[in-house]
Amino acid sequence: MGSLGVWAVAVVALLGTPGCWLAEGHKGSRRNSVDTANMSRTSSHGPHSMEKGKADGNIDQSLSEADESPCRRTYCGRGRQCVLMAETGRAECVCQEKCRPSFVPVCGSDGRFYENHCEVYRTACLERRRIYVVHSKDCFFKGNACTMSEYNKLKSMLLDMQPKVLKNGEQNQQRDMEEKRALVDTMFKYLDVNQDGRLIGDELEKISLKEHLDDSLLECTMQDLLRYDDYNNDGHLSLHEFYTAFQVVQLSLTEDQRISVSTVTVGLSAVLTCAIQGTLRPPIIWKRNGIILNFLDLEDINDFGDDGSLYITKVTTIHMGNYSCHAYGYEDLYQTHVLQVNVPPVILVYPETQAQEPGVSASLHCHADGIPNPKLLWLKNGMDLQPRSSKQLSLIANGSELFIGSVRYEDTGAYTCIAKNEVGVDEDISSLFVEDSAKKTLANILWREEGLSVGNMFYVFSDEGITVLQPSECEIRRHMKRTERIVATYEEMCPKGEGVSPQHCVWSSAVNIRDKYIYVTQPLQSRLLVVDIQAQKVVQAVATDPFPVKMLYDKSHDQVWVLTWGDMDRTHPTLQVIPQASVGEVHHAIRTTFQRVNDFFIPPTNLIITHVRFAFVFLKNEPAIHKIDLETFRRVKTISLKNYSCIPVNMAYTHLSGFHFIQCQSKSDLQAPPQLLIDSVTDTVIGPNLNVTGQPFVSPDGRYIVTPDPQSSTLIIQTVSFQGELGVNQEMDKPVDVSDLVFQPSFTESNQHVVVATSGSGTDLLFADLSSGRTEVLRSLKEPLAPHAWPWGGPNRVVVLSGLFGQYLVTPSAESLFVLNGKQRTPHCEVSDIKRGNTVVWVGEV
Repeated sequence: MGSLGVWAVAVVALLGTPGCWLAEGHKGSRRNSVDTANMSRTSSHGPHSMEKGKADGNIDQSLSEADESPCRRTYCGRGRQCVLMAETGRAECVCQEKCRPSFVPVCGSDGRFYENHCEVYRTACLERRRIYVVHSKDCFFKGNACTMSEYNKLKSMLLDMQPKVLKNGEQNQQRDMEEKRALVDTMFKYLDVNQDGRLIGDELEKISLKEHLDDSLLECTMQDLLRYDDYNNDGHLSLHEFYTAFQVVQLSLTEDQRISVSTVTVGLSAVLTCAIQGTLRPPIIWKRNGIILNFLDLEDINDFGDDGSLYITKVTTIHMGNYSCHAYGYEDLYQTHVLQVNVPPVILVYPETQAQEPGVSASLHCHADGIPNPKLLWLKNGMDLQPRSSKQLSLIANGSELFIGSVRYEDTGAYTCIAKNEVGVDEDISSLFVEDSAKKTLANILWREEGLSVGNMFYVFSDEGITVLQPSECEIRRHMKRTERIVATYEEMCPKGEGVSPQHCVWSSAVNIRDKYIYVTQPLQSRLLVVDIQAQKVVQAVATDPFPVKMLYDKSHDQVWVLTWGDMDRTHPTLQVIPQASVGEVHHAIRTTFQRVNDFFIPPTNLIITHVRFAFVFLKNEPAIHKIDLETFRRVKTISLKNYSCIPVNMAYTHLSGFHFIQCQSKSDLQAPPQLLIDSVTDTVIGPNLNVTGQPFVSPDGRYIVTPDPQSSTLIIQTVSFQGELGVNQEMDKPVDVSDLVFQPSFTESNQHVVVATSGSGTDLLFADLSSGRTEVLRSLKEPLAPHAWPWGGPNRVVVLSGLFGQYLVTPSAESLFVLNGKQRTPHCEVSDIKRGNTVVWVGEV
């Protein structure tokens, strides 16, 4: 009986009130008795079947569809179970043989105390009488002077009579319980006169007389131990019942269960069960990255059964990582669960169609994302390719590129790239037509027109207007001068400002809208322009608040977010949104409610992550990050960084385990604060990212985090494993003062990247191979714009890739533009007379 009083204190601290714990615990035991695999089957039988599952919390009555057992249709009620009689093969209800060992103590209407609800109904069945649960903790002390408080006094007195162990140093609950168990063991051996491991009434009475316990002023006697704590009513107390009476918690975890590895496919549910067992096990506490999950109102982790299981209702890649469980108050004994989330492959080929003349080379590209990394193979017209036996064909970068050295007519065909991993397969077709140019077939004409079209180009915004550049030929395909007219209003694209200053264009930020439009800001005109890519014209000017300086495109909701400063001193910054950005209509900017905005961040998408729900906003001089719903524009949550004195200035994100990396504002040039890590599952700061400082950059697949250290000449390379573990991979020499950094897919290895970084103060450009650690530096790319000449924030020398399959990059100097061959890591060409071309957008599939 004493167990309830002590547990009440622990449960109040943990869950609220004792009543809540008992009610929730019982409800949980009913729900969790049916395993996850059976839940869906049970629910499919209709509401009556579900009620049966709820009614009997200790018999799993859910059966497979193929099982025609009579017990499938037989409901026996609580305390009973259905069995098939061997003689007749018929289903009969009998008293339940045993209950699950859970300690959720309740009172029965017969005046006895039971370990759980199941024991109440099982006893009622065995004794063939009605016994029900009485919701009163004093239920069986009625008319008895030995109340609960008096009974607890007796047990406290018995414990105080035992010889104490000297306490050394600071105590904790684990060590206190070990000492208590030693005392109870000693007491049990002393009371067990005949040493048979059982305490009977005669033994308790003899000890009571011997120790003159009846002379005490307590209302309870030694016999009450047997009356109130003999749960199975067998007339004696076992050591287990004695432990229960004195609230001795015994916990155990086998060595082979200390670490449990689970793998689940994205989109499914997951159940992590804690393997810590024992007498009077307290409620199980779950942690992720040191954050307790039990009391958070989480969207996907929202149920904890009384068996201590953690439920993730719909697993995504952010849920991968380590989870730990321990009994409340006993953190020294814990189990670690490693959760890997597998993702089926998603594939992309380029080009979808191409036409070539005989004798030239052709390349077919294939990219696939998935967890684990997919393996690639190629078919031609449905048949396996054998590149090893052919001098014509070769597979490069683990099948990422199929190269045909000199095409012949018989190479015409449909080439299928297939990506496979443990949980799925995906495929796509790239078609090749080998034809004499004189034939001018439809495929040839269409392919050549596409190749000469407005796609697969760099759009460069400079002082002189807009330059459309085809990189492989270094050919300027179109130049929109600053005096060209906007279609909708017929005003000049870059109107002349007041005074005698020369007319030139001032740009700050541009985004590609699904290869249909380019939005580009003109901060001095308080507007942005909409460029129709197909028409090669500026079709609209959208008015914004003064000084629009930064844009990001939210592809998930087809909207453009615009940060405006108000003036050059950033005194009245606002955040505006343009909805339906890819729709061909007149657009308007909607002002959000956010004021004092310093910066904002929208996580990127990729082949696997195609939908983003939240943006993040930093307010001026505020140590916090505000989480914003991209659909409603409303603040969802504020994540405080006050405990770390961090004012955020930059942010990066990986969908693997859902880490956010926060760069904090430097208090001085000598001491840069470390990055902070935020867990997107709990929206909680985990702590500093080791001692890494500076701006973080994350690779498109989320596996690499690269930070140029502002205080040393190194690049810090961190990796995220497919188990969600973040670790430092290596450090590379960084001989450049990094201004901008991008990740170019490797041309020699699949699912690898090469870092390309520009210098903000010199003429050098860095190539760093993440797989090998090898670095190369291109020199003499001319001086970049001076930082003060680019006042709009962001890098003063950008570097822009030519898409997922492209080999070219561009980077501007102050007076010209350089095209680089990323495959050969060499300068490709220089385009002169492009001044201040620091706003660049790539358009196309490559």
